[in-house]
Amino acid sequence: MPNARLNRPARVPAPTLRLALVAVLGLGLAGCGGMPENTSLYSVKQPVVERTNMVLDVNTNASGLPISEQQRLNGWFETMNLRYGDRIAIENPSQNPAVTAAVRDLAARYGLLISDTAPATPGFIQPGQARVVITRSSASVPGCPDWSAKSDMNYNNGTSPNFGCAVNSNIAAMVADPQDLLEGKQGSGETVIATSNKAISTYREQDPTGKGGLQQTGATGSGGGGN
Repeated sequence: MPNARLNRPARVPAPTLRLALVAVLGLGLAGCGGMPENTSLYSVKQPVVERTNMVLDVNTNASGLPISEQQRLNGWFETMNLRYGDRIAIENPSQNPAVTAAVRDLAARYGLLISDTAPATPGFIQPGQARVVITRSSASVPGCPDWSAKSDMNYNNGTSPNFGCAVNSNIAAMVADPQDLLEGKQGSGETVIATSNKAISTYREQDPTGKGGLQQTGATGSGGGGN
């Protein structure tokens, strides 16, 4: 009887076997990447309010502001597109009430009042000058839209990272005074034209054709339930 040769499986080298196992495990873990982690019904994408200070130094005299300086200040207000929600303050080292009164009269043309305290600004005010400060706030929702969760598995039962982007982005875009998102405002029971028309004007500016909604980057549907 001839010698029979047994068919034995070839042995895989140990290093090659370890690499194969690592690759398989890596593919399995990759399928779980980006899994939602927020298990609450509160959106982690919230509006952020940023403030910008713009300054103009004007020349003063004993009677307040010269006519030429009043015209220059009013031209600056027009260039800055002074609007509802802006804060105006004045640094008046001379403590001359006529200077404050002149700035207050110009600001009143835009329906704004003078703040009691001016924010800190860089630089020094030269003698015989006053500094007018416009503080403007803007609101946005950083990180929206967020489609980073690409896993179909949701073991944590969490909401999508994009949850809340649509609603909060629209609120940030349409709020008349972004500062209200931080402090709120006491209502008087009366309708204020500047605040009531902000949402309508924002809608028209974003979609002049009137055929669709806000064309915001965050105005997309979000998963994980309603907000």
